[in-house]
Amino acid sequence: MAKKTTTESGAPQFAADTSRRTPAQWAKALAALLAGLTIAHLGVTLFLLSELGSDPFTVMIQGLARTAGLTVGTVHVMVLCLLMAVMALGTRGYVKPGTVVCAFLGGPIIDLFTWLLGRWISAASPLPVRCVSMVAGCVILAAGMSLVINSNAGTGPNDLVAIILSDKLGRFQFRWVRMACDLFFLAAGFLLGGTVGAGTLVAALLTGPVVQFWLPRTAPVTRWIDGPGD
Repeated sequence: MAKKTTTESGAPQFAADTSRRTPAQWAKALAALLAGLTIAHLGVTLFLLSELGSDPFTVMIQGLARTAGLTVGTVHVMVLCLLMAVMALGTRGYVKPGTVVCAFLGGPIIDLFTWLLGRWISAASPLPVRCVSMVAGCVILAAGMSLVINSNAGTGPNDLVAIILSDKLGRFQFRWVRMACDLFFLAAGFLLGGTVGAGTLVAALLTGPVVQFWLPRTAPVTRWIDGPGD
């Protein structure tokens, strides 16, 4: 049975032992992960369609791509694979099958929602519509991310950075660690030539606290997957 523990400060530990999960439990976990991934990337799509700035991680990827002379897509895959390798070798209980799913399914899901919503939301839309799309995107992204985290099936390599640091540092709540990571990605990307907009700052300051808000509200999915704790 997968369990989360807490640090001495009461902050949640996100690593969970899933080695005893049955095939049926893994099926439910991956179903919850896919649902969360779809919700999260609906939020990402709304954010991107507003064209008010890229999210902090994408800003860093843009900067690295310009520095290396490679495409954003190529650098994105390279960085995610590197992060997965480092985390798999350096930590236990974080990199799971869902990590690979998140790394490779996110793009197609965004493409699907862009095709469905792109005719209504774009840079040509009125500014209030774009602002609502940007903020709604952050909130929806955070809801989906919390569901992915609580599935204990793995989450995206870039999101794992804040999750692992939150566990290792212990005394800091996830929201503050996530904000610090996003601000680091933003600053590094800006220095490397990535594009920063108003939406970038909103994402950096809003995503962490909203994920923190959603985590206890999506926690029942863990009990649905693994059953009640001992």
